[in-house]
Amino acid sequence: MTRSTPRPLVADDLPQSLALGREAFGDFPAGFTPPDPADYPPPGRHNWGTFDGDVLAAKVTGREFHSWFHGRQVPTNGIASVTVSAEHRGAGLLDDLMAAVLEEGLRERGEVISTLFPTAPGIYRRYGYELVSSYDTVEIATSRLAAVPRPGSTTTRRATADDFDAVRRVYATWAAAQNGPLTREGASFPAGAEAVIGAFTGVTLAEADGEVVGYATWNRGSGYDSAATLEIADLVALTRDASLALWRMFASFATVTGHVRLLTSGRDAARLVLPFADWPVVHSHPYMLRVHDVPGAFSGLPAIRSAAEPIRFSVAGDLLGSTNGDWTLTVDDAVTTCTPGSPGGPTFAPRGLALFYAGTATCADLRMAGLLTGDPGHDRALDALLGGRQLHIRDYF
Repeated sequence: MTRSTPRPLVADDLPQSLALGREAFGDFPAGFTPPDPADYPPPGRHNWGTFDGDVLAAKVTGREFHSWFHGRQVPTNGIASVTVSAEHRGAGLLDDLMAAVLEEGLRERGEVISTLFPTAPGIYRRYGYELVSSYDTVEIATSRLAAVPRPGSTTTRRATADDFDAVRRVYATWAAAQNGPLTREGASFPAGAEAVIGAFTGVTLAEADGEVVGYATWNRGSGYDSAATLEIADLVALTRDASLALWRMFASFATVTGHVRLLTSGRDAARLVLPFADWPVVHSHPYMLRVHDVPGAFSGLPAIRSAAEPIRFSVAGDLLGSTNGDWTLTVDDAVTTCTPGSPGGPTFAPRGLALFYAGTATCADLRMAGLLTGDPGHDRALDALLGGRQLHIRDYF
């Protein structure tokens, strides 16, 4: 094998890239339109490949995102389309390719963390990724929604393109209070109001006193019997009454759809208003995170409280090398700064660092999993530093 150094893919590589994607993920769906080489790569996508001679042997795409973590918009490299040809699997091609994609994202766009939806989590754990959440499909019998209490003065109406800014405001308000959601802004989100609103059967708004306080995006699907299913892509509500109003709107489909399916994650607040406990998850798509640049990820975060003393920690075992070392966290005026430091604190495995950053595991949990070792003297301070937010993810428009 004559392995090339990973390089960005260009328009001339498009036929091989499409063929390799088809090999890995199956035939393209009916109506698929191949990308125009003149527009390749699309905005917000950075496609890299490794060649065996003139043959594309492996490819990875890095997508430009920002995610909300700890009250801050964090530049994020969304890894996608990871593909190795059948004859080249097991040859270690992904090591250099992942390093190249992540380093380019950090160098050019300041992407200090990376996320992905894995088909095989074990592949990515060796690169320091760990499961932090899942994107779930929940199925509820539509008839059960009739028991949802009536809201107060909140009403619903169908959105138009003129309401797009209000929908974005509601989403941004919700997302900023969580860990994990994409901002849905920037190069990876070029679609305008008409395209987004038009992508769904309906976008329904919840309004109170003339203000939009929630929305749902949904597709009706086919059929009109007990087997029919309506899919809710987003149900985001800033008030209890907004959640009630939106659920009751979906209840009105009970005579023609047997079920509604909601795409969601984590402990969804919209679930808390339902008068029943059932929340059947019929499909779960795991989500992984990696911290790629420690100072960039941990500096500038609004901490819960100031720390009287600097907090020391180390990272060891990062195959890609970018996070290994000793680090010092200081908190002044409830804002964090992270700089290279000296040994003396606990040591995170890269996967443990991902879980800690995401807010999904305590230091005690990480120690029990073997992902945090060494002096436990800083554990309490670390746990107190970045807690208090739910981890949620959502698909993009």
